[in-house]
Amino acid sequence: MSDTADRAFVRQELIPERAAPVKTTGVIGFLRTRLFNSPTNILLTVAGALLLWFIVVPSLRFLLADAVWHGTDRNACLAENAGQAVGACWPYVRAKFSQFIYGFYPEPERWRVNLTFILAALLLLPLLIPRLPAKGLNAGLFFIAFPVVAFFLLHGGGLSGFGIGWTASILSGFADSIGEAGRQLASVGEATAVIGPLLALLGELIEFIATALAVLISPLIWLRDFIQASRHALWSDFAATAAIVSILAFWLGGGVRAGWRALIMSLASFAGIGLVIAVMGLDHGGLPVVDTRLWGGLLVTLVVSVTGIVASMPVGIVLALGRRSTIPLIRIFSVAFIEFWRGVPLITVLFFATYMLPLFVPSNFTIDGLVRVLIGIALFAGAYNAEVIRGGLQAIPRGQSEAASALGLSWWKTTALIVMPQALRHVIPGLVNSFIALFKDTSLVSIVALFDLLGQLRASFADPAWATPTTLFTGFAFTGMIYFAFCFGMSRYSLFVEHRLNAHRH
Repeated sequence: MSDTADRAFVRQELIPERAAPVKTTGVIGFLRTRLFNSPTNILLTVAGALLLWFIVVPSLRFLLADAVWHGTDRNACLAENAGQAVGACWPYVRAKFSQFIYGFYPEPERWRVNLTFILAALLLLPLLIPRLPAKGLNAGLFFIAFPVVAFFLLHGGGLSGFGIGWTASILSGFADSIGEAGRQLASVGEATAVIGPLLALLGELIEFIATALAVLISPLIWLRDFIQASRHALWSDFAATAAIVSILAFWLGGGVRAGWRALIMSLASFAGIGLVIAVMGLDHGGLPVVDTRLWGGLLVTLVVSVTGIVASMPVGIVLALGRRSTIPLIRIFSVAFIEFWRGVPLITVLFFATYMLPLFVPSNFTIDGLVRVLIGIALFAGAYNAEVIRGGLQAIPRGQSEAASALGLSWWKTTALIVMPQALRHVIPGLVNSFIALFKDTSLVSIVALFDLLGQLRASFADPAWATPTTLFTGFAFTGMIYFAFCFGMSRYSLFVEHRLNAHRH
């Protein structure tokens, strides 16, 4: 009975073979799992393919297949002369290429622009490659030394003074402007019946502050005048400034016990600055001056965008920390600053910086038009970066700072070494998004008579030698590719940084 029961459960035939698994790798697997795995995705795939067909194919035909590649004037890009439908007019881009890059920068001096671009690339690329050493020295050269060298390369001119001379001139002009404001306020008070005495008293108080400031800076002004009377005024000012700054660095660094490192670094920095002054001939007039009104094209776009990006970061960090401060005055000022700059459009900021900023500086102190725009853009972008960084600060648990306090770290060390690095790592996408938007918004500077890349493009359309039906589209296609290359590069590098900083989490 037992043997019969056991034989009843013995299978007499083979199990049928299973169907082969659906392929999920390779091109076929990608099509099956990503593009045609559901009716909705099939519909979207077909719609996307049609959209690409009606956009990409005509664009490629315009830019490559039907394009004109050789010619000396507009006749080469006319359909009646070419005998066919004409696409992009690339001879126009070739003829205006120098204008797109340099603007109206004098042709004999364009080597200075090329040298500036080369120096920027040589200093920036090592910063972007994580494995290369000496990041601190490289960062110091790029963020501190390079802007000064680039300014004298692009603008030209020499040095009429150094630290002491500039500081004394700025402070004396500031004191004079305060005194003039006090005198004007007092005169208005004398002519006002209701609140006249109060305005007059306020004006006298401001004038007294200006007089006290003038007395305080009188030794510095005397030292400036004494240095300027010497035979080598610039080098005397340079030596005096180096001595004062080095002594302060030695004293603040710990004096005889621990200040020698700071002293050596200060002396080495001033030695490098002196070498640059001597090599570039800044003590003898330097290079020929090229006014910023002659700058244009990609040069202005890069100067405005790079300066705005670099200068807005410290502004944003300071404002973000100020908005989270426990001191009411700092917090209120930071909130008011951020909301004011975020509440006005960039065009208004550019107009304000160009036409109203000179009213807030001393009368004997002039600011170049490009510098005004750079200041306005840096403050505008800094307000937006502040909110992005504040979001990263709020993402850091309170236990981080509490643990640092338990270890005896000060607020400055806790913020610089623990909180801020983690916060910036969290907000890399938001910051890069702001940088890309700022790079594209530089086209607005043409409103205040600065011809960036798009400004030079629009100016080139006025040339009748290249007036064709396709010139407009060719120019915008060319500049669009330049903007896309820079923006896409920033986007890709930000993804690389994100993956590298978050590698320990996977």
